[in-house]
Amino acid sequence: MSGGTMRAARVTGPGRVEVVTLPLPVPGPGQVRVRLEGCGVCASNLEPWAGPDWVSFPTEPGGLGHEGWGVVDALGEGVEGLAVGSRVAVLNQHGYASHDVVAAGQAVPLPPELDGQPFPGEALGCAVNIFRRSRIEAGQVVAVIGIGFIGAAVTRLAAEAGARVVAVSRREESLALARAMGAAEAIPMHDHWAIVEEVRRLTGGRMCDVVIEAVGKEWPLNLAGDIVAEGGRLVIAGYHQDGPRTINVGGWNWRGLDIVNAHERDPAVNLRGLREAVAAAAAGRLDPGPLVTHHYPLERLGEALDATRDKPEGFVKAWVSCD
Repeated sequence: MSGGTMRAARVTGPGRVEVVTLPLPVPGPGQVRVRLEGCGVCASNLEPWAGPDWVSFPTEPGGLGHEGWGVVDALGEGVEGLAVGSRVAVLNQHGYASHDVVAAGQAVPLPPELDGQPFPGEALGCAVNIFRRSRIEAGQVVAVIGIGFIGAAVTRLAAEAGARVVAVSRREESLALARAMGAAEAIPMHDHWAIVEEVRRLTGGRMCDVVIEAVGKEWPLNLAGDIVAEGGRLVIAGYHQDGPRTINVGGWNWRGLDIVNAHERDPAVNLRGLREAVAAAAAGRLDPGPLVTHHYPLERLGEALDATRDKPEGFVKAWVSCD
């Protein structure tokens, strides 16, 4: 298993990336080496890409990439349940590379139904975990604010569960995607109170049983709070990592809302979400195809990160091919 080389991208400074050649790693006991086919690009990469003070450059080779999938090409001692040639999605941290070594338990086999498809498993697992935390039931009215990758995936899962989904998003192509994912109604996200009144009209004044905020900005979070029914559930799925928020806690408190932070930090929960995402995709309840829209080779990782920030027409999620 020793010998050979691999390629990996590393960010060398704000908006700068290079690809380096390194010795091919050898998996230790309980580990597998994966020849990566690809890795999804996550919006959480954008802050390090911008070069804040807390990031040390260069980043680790392959670092920032955490949505990888590929084929097992070497086994460490004691690994069971996986074989060389197994196609897997992995929970890894060095996915912007041709190879990565991960604990065997962090590699989830992909069934034949998913052959040939890009599969950013960590991101799909996040969508499944958000859906679970939302406790959506058939017959409920569910609003999803922000139809990017996560919002579109949750829309599909909620619609498949029998909910009536109201999608709210800024771009017309995002609203079209929401309809394709099963949304019953789609509302442009332009005017706060116009949206509130449209939701009131659509629900006969009842408002929404569950509202999932998937933008990560202050206004959509407050909008989410204003369209939840009394006693309903507000689910925070947006990535709120860029500073404080001013929110209407008094209104939330008065109307007795349940507030759910749907971000998970327990590795076991993340692994469960990944396994459930694989099962949902294999069964046709979650189709990653329309959600992974822009492909870049590893050498163009910078362009993929810029596209994730700027969102060209038709963009949902970028992925880089690593082989």
